[in-house]
Amino acid sequence: LLEGEPARLHEQRAAEIMESALSKAAAGHPAVDLHRRTAEGSARRILLDASDGADLLVVGVRRHHGLAGLQLGRVAHTLLHHCACPVAVVPQRG
Repeated sequence: LLEGEPARLHEQRAAEIMESALSKAAAGHPAVDLHRRTAEGSARRILLDASDGADLLVVGVRRHHGLAGLQLGRVAHTLLHHCACPVAVVPQRG
């Protein structure tokens, strides 16, 4: 794990990427209370822990060409079975 200035820069970059990814959607829905948080560790554990106080957890999934339907990865599969709140699974566009 990074410490000191490298850790701060790493977290700052992660926050910038997240803000860029969410800014358009957030601006289009100002009434939605969106909580942004960067975290380091297992995605499954971090998202399961976050679900304890959440009204909804949204997770994206990639489409795999040539396969019918959605192919869930380990994180989405775990969340659907163990999350403390409803989960919305959103497929990748195109």
